[in-house]
Amino acid sequence: MSNKIIVMGLGAGDLDQLPYGIYKQLKTCGKIYTRTMDHPVIDELQQEGVQFESFDAVYEKYDTFEEVYEEISDTIIRLAESSDVVYTVPGHPMVAEMTVQLLIEKTAKQQIELSIEGGQSFLDALFQAVKIDPIDGFQLLDGTALNRDSLQMKQHIIIGQVYDGYIASEVKLTLMEKYPDDYQVALVTAAGSSAEEVIWLPLYELDRQAKLSNLTSVYVPPVTNEELLQKEFFKLRNIIAELRGPNGCPWDQKQTHESLKKYVLEEAYELIDAIDEDDTDGIISELGDVLLQVLLHAQIGEDEGMFTIDDVVQELSEKMIRRHPHVFGDTHVENEDEVLVNWNKIKLEEKGEAALQTESLLADVEKSLPQLLIAYEYQKRAAKVGFDWDEVESAWEKVNEEIQEFQAEIKKGSSKAEIRAEYGDVLFALVNIARFHNIYPEEALHATNMKFARRFQYIEKCLQEQGLTFDQCKLEQLDRYWDEAKSKGM
Repeated sequence: MSNKIIVMGLGAGDLDQLPYGIYKQLKTCGKIYTRTMDHPVIDELQQEGVQFESFDAVYEKYDTFEEVYEEISDTIIRLAESSDVVYTVPGHPMVAEMTVQLLIEKTAKQQIELSIEGGQSFLDALFQAVKIDPIDGFQLLDGTALNRDSLQMKQHIIIGQVYDGYIASEVKLTLMEKYPDDYQVALVTAAGSSAEEVIWLPLYELDRQAKLSNLTSVYVPPVTNEELLQKEFFKLRNIIAELRGPNGCPWDQKQTHESLKKYVLEEAYELIDAIDEDDTDGIISELGDVLLQVLLHAQIGEDEGMFTIDDVVQELSEKMIRRHPHVFGDTHVENEDEVLVNWNKIKLEEKGEAALQTESLLADVEKSLPQLLIAYEYQKRAAKVGFDWDEVESAWEKVNEEIQEFQAEIKKGSSKAEIRAEYGDVLFALVNIARFHNIYPEEALHATNMKFARRFQYIEKCLQEQGLTFDQCKLEQLDRYWDEAKSKGM
């Protein structure tokens, strides 16, 4: 018959909290292995003659807790090869105790008997110490691996394993990513014991307390100030739902996917303006406006019972993982070009073989794009299959040829439709030049439009300062103002 491992919890505080059954077993054991000697129950049991051997020295060997816990669990398994092993941990073995989780996993694989005995968790005592009802919702998080994305600000948050100043500092910095620096939190040590201590303090002082131990936890109360929640995505989602709801805004209520199309384009171009102007505040504001359009469309989908923002996020997450196998899989790439090749290959595979056999290479170009962009995308796809000039000089010859044909149609007095067709050919040929030089034509034209607007507005300002109107000025004078604007870098 194989030996077994018996895990016992030492409770959250002093000996008075230890269940009597656990106390009797510990009194009759021989050598007891314990994760750490830093626990008041051990001090009291040692005075009664109980012998402990700790793994405190293992903490000094490694840089991460994961490595420490791996060695402790491996050592316990090895000891069990020759005899039964009693192993004690602070609190309850099944609450915030990674070594026990590792033992559960490893003993199952090696068919070693594992017995887990109770021990009082610190949670009940902590609820009482800070006077909260957990039915309102609470989170129990690990201070050694705290992540800001795990924090639910509307719930009670209990952060365990705040052993020392370093962990307290890391916890503080993570919390300050979401909470104000002066947000009131509590440091709770030895909850429920005669040495219980609850210290309320502003968040920025969290790591300035000397009395930290493996019995210390941090309690973060739920946020009730709605303004503090305005950085949370769920809050924005709720705002949009309310705007579209029965008591919401009449304008938002009547919007449809169709009616919002123009606003998507407008907000996108306003974002481009902010980027071109290197305006950080403007970029933040305009990104918000773009996000507003996404959420409005998603809320319309939810109102119609078709889809929700969760479906949008899921679809995007799956796509990003699927199309980046060099990040989330085993594919190796050398450069950006190989990334794009893989992206397009995966995109084609997603469409399915049947669709590939019947669908045009140009079919996936969005018809609602600006026409300059459609021309750019058409040419790019044609170039992928070899339908392209070998060098830019040939593209320039095509531009000159199209310009001559355009001029010829004008001289001939051709119809408006014929002249328009030749002008379109000139634009199409110029888009080819942009593609050869890796210039996005829509972006280039947008920048030129903005430049024209700045210089023209400068002319308007000059005329206004002199009390003049356009019809009172000759073109030469207007050109001088234009050149002034140009010399000022406008």
